[in-house]
Amino acid sequence: MINTGDLRRGTIFQLDEAPCLVLDVSFQSPTARGGNTLVKTKYRNLLTNQVLNKSFKSGDRLDEADFARRKGQFLYADGDQYHFMNTTNYDQITIPKDNLGDAALYLLEQMEVAVLFHNGQALSIEVPNFVVLEITHADPGVKGNTAAGATKPATLETGAVVNVPLFVEQGERVKVDTRTGEYVERAK
Repeated sequence: MINTGDLRRGTIFQLDEAPCLVLDVSFQSPTARGGNTLVKTKYRNLLTNQVLNKSFKSGDRLDEADFARRKGQFLYADGDQYHFMNTTNYDQITIPKDNLGDAALYLLEQMEVAVLFHNGQALSIEVPNFVVLEITHADPGVKGNTAAGATKPATLETGAVVNVPLFVEQGERVKVDTRTGEYVERAK
C-alpha cells in the first residue's frame, strides 16, 4: 500500500484496475483546525493514456500497481510505432506513439530509457530528466530586444520547440528539462 503523503512525481499506483503514473502532486493544508490535508494529483492512466486530476486526503492508502521498470534503448520510429531494445535480453519492444506522451519529443536513437511494464506488457517509457539536444532552427536575436529574460522559440533536432534566451543560436547544443520542457543551459 502507498500512503498518499508519500506520492511524488514518477510514483506509480493502482486506481480502478489501472496503473497510474503521477505527473504532478501538491499538498493543500486546511484553513480550519482539524481539517485533513488534501493531496492533489495530476496523473496519467497508463492503460488509456488519459491525464486526470484527483484529490486524496492525507493518510489515505492506495494500492501498488503490478509494475516494472526495465532498462531499454531507443532504436527507431516507424510511423506511429516506436521500437526499443531491452538491454538485458536484447528483445525488441514496440510501443505506440500515443502511449509515449511528451517523452517522444526528446528521443534520440540509442538513448537509454526506462520501459514501463504492466502485467508483462510494455505501456510507456521514461526518458532521463535532462537531455542535451542540438538546435536546428532559431531566429537570430534582434539587437535592442534585450529586455531581462527575453526568449525566442527554438526547434530542436527531435522536433520539440523550447524557448531559449536570445543569445542562443542555431547549431548550439542545449540542455532541456524533459519534465517541464524548459531550457536549462547551453551544453558544455
